[in-house]
Amino acid sequence: MRILLVEDDSRVASFIRRGLREEHYTVDTAKDGEEALFLAQTGEYDLVILDLMLPKKDGLEVLRTLRAERATMPVLILTAKDE
Repeated sequence: MRILLVEDDSRVASFIRRGLREEHYTVDTAKDGEEALFLAQTGEYDLVILDLMLPKKDGLEVLRTLRAERATMPVLILTAKDE
């Protein structure tokens, strides 16, 4: 399974990536919304783990763009927001 992890906090991304790789998943990481869109549009992912608060393009904008392009991979929203 190939996962795109979109997280701008390098410590959080490293922690999540390490855990997923220990479970034998292939993980690519994007640090901002523009990089996330590029990777999602040019790669084949089984899952996207998406932070909402990102530089350049926020997570909701990334998700809206992907869905407008009819991308059907599941997206798991990961955020520190409480509302």
